[in-house]
Amino acid sequence: MSGQGNTPLVVVFGSLNVDLVCRVETIARPGETVLAPGYDQLFGGKGANQAVAAARALGGRVAMVGAVGDDALGRAVTANLAREGIDVAAIQTVPGRTGCAFISIDAAGENAITVASGANGRFTAKALDDERLDARSVLVLQMETPLAENLAAAAKARARGARVVVNLAPVPRQLDAAALEQLLALTDWLVVNETELAAAAHLAGLAAGSSAEQAGALAERHGIVVIATLGAEGAVVADPVASLQRIAAHKVSVVDTTGAGDTFVGVLAAGLATGLAVPQAASRAVIAGSLACRKIGAQSAMPTGAEIDATER
Repeated sequence: MSGQGNTPLVVVFGSLNVDLVCRVETIARPGETVLAPGYDQLFGGKGANQAVAAARALGGRVAMVGAVGDDALGRAVTANLAREGIDVAAIQTVPGRTGCAFISIDAAGENAITVASGANGRFTAKALDDERLDARSVLVLQMETPLAENLAAAAKARARGARVVVNLAPVPRQLDAAALEQLLALTDWLVVNETELAAAAHLAGLAAGSSAEQAGALAERHGIVVIATLGAEGAVVADPVASLQRIAAHKVSVVDTTGAGDTFVGVLAAGLATGLAVPQAASRAVIAGSLACRKIGAQSAMPTGAEIDATER
């Protein structure tokens, strides 16, 4: 994969899972058992989801860096990404099981997710080779893989002149103020939901306030763009050199919210990699995330670039 013309526009460094999804009337509380009529086996993992979303928005030019187990699920995960036109050469196969997520979806479309990390906890930034990064590339990180490897990958990308999108999801248990400072020093765009934003603001020692206020303070403190997704309220873009921008949500009939946030991140990265200004890239990402709520599953529900274009018009 040599030569500038072959370098991916978006490189996703992150998790690869298989999702086991069941629909329930209500999500089980602690100590409670609920019954579902059946379940679906789907492809997921925040990293893989974001790669698929970016690839559909771009029509290609996406590479995935991650790890699967030496099992049938791992082979299926890799083959699925290849069918999406994603470069899978940097996906490692490691001993053990492929990551798996157990997802319950209630009658309102809300979900509860438990993730067994499996192979995702055993791959390193060494899998990210320099051939996949240049000054046009956007590296996308999430937190379902080891924090230390995310930091190493971000540093490698910056050394190659690439730009970095960090999706702080889920917030790592071991993340402290010093680690957050180190991570944000390597970040160009931070994407968070309201819970993740509040956690980052707390670690940074910022005053409590609205999501917009916290996003603005975090952007100003670290000199980065902070994009906060607010569900039905859309999103806000906080840029330290521009005024705060609010992006309204796109209205759809919600069937399943699984993967909506990953769709947002992937489409955002695709827009940024093709030179869109942050508000325009975020606007397309809001539309895409909303469209992804119309169907069951994560990757299975993600829109194509043409669908986003048609809705945007």
